[in-house]
Amino acid sequence: MSRSRIRGVFATTLLAGLTSLGALQFACAQTTGPASAGTGASSGEKTSERTSAGSAAPHETITAAITPAITPAFAVPIANVPGKTMTALVVDYAPGGKSAPHRHGQAFVVGYVLSGEIRSRVDNGAEHVYRAGQSWTEKPGAHHRVSENASATEPAKLLAIFVADTNDKKLLTFDRK
Repeated sequence: MSRSRIRGVFATTLLAGLTSLGALQFACAQTTGPASAGTGASSGEKTSERTSAGSAAPHETITAAITPAITPAFAVPIANVPGKTMTALVVDYAPGGKSAPHRHGQAFVVGYVLSGEIRSRVDNGAEHVYRAGQSWTEKPGAHHRVSENASATEPAKLLAIFVADTNDKKLLTFDRK
């Protein structure tokens, strides 16, 4: 088993554990074909099944050239705002990587670029490229139509911070194809 596949299994297991504790309201299961040596990417197109905990549809299939790796960073109750939790995920985009269009339920979201460049489009706004150190926000219910690495040759990393009701089970819902 490749190192990247082991990391993917570990991250999925960690996400499942955090979800069951109620600390992170996000579920992600990934199915991939044979991995290329040392990269963790499949030799062709990659298909992922991702579901949001509590969504009506049991599975939504997403096909993309390269989907990002998602790693939980933290999930903590907000002490001065009872019933709200702040959750953060690190999203690693390989060169040319992208996320399928999605929504973050009723969460308020801050996207902060840690490295590289991220192309983003929220609702009917214009596409914008954000560089390391730049950020944007998404209102509850916003439609994140474009979220991708702006470079075909360099990786990019994003910190996604969610402020949501502690019991919110739909922090990430991908559009159906």
